[in-house]
Amino acid sequence: MRLTQGAFSFLPDFTDEQIAKQVQYCLDHDWPISIEYTDDPHPRNSYWEMHGLPKFDVKDAAGIMDDIREAVKLYPDCYVKVNAYDARLGRQTTALSFIVGRPAVEPGFRLDRIAGTDRVQHYSIHSYATEKPVGERYAKPSKNGNGSH
Repeated sequence: MRLTQGAFSFLPDFTDEQIAKQVQYCLDHDWPISIEYTDDPHPRNSYWEMHGLPKFDVKDAAGIMDDIREAVKLYPDCYVKVNAYDARLGRQTTALSFIVGRPAVEPGFRLDRIAGTDRVQHYSIHSYATEKPVGERYAKPSKNGNGSH
């Protein structure tokens, strides 16, 4: 299952050149960039771990691209995304967010339906990845198929 969060999520993965163009677009609009990663991409998990500090003073995509490549390399079993913030309204508003790195295996989600009183239905989303401990959620299957290395 391919995770579809943020802009461009239904498109094929971007090349470095395409990512750089999107980053430069953000910088041209004075939107600072941050890079985040997680191994729990649940739709309600809006607080991912930050890779470094937000790039408030960077005006060239090349420097940010180095940080993006580093994050993707450091966290190969996590999702990595780029966020651009628009502060024009006096608060932190995400203007653009898109995934730039993802684990080789994406186990996906399940929708659970719970019947309540008076025929009321409640729904929740369960990430299959969270069935494993942090750090092991996207471990690549071994030759013997048990997920250990």
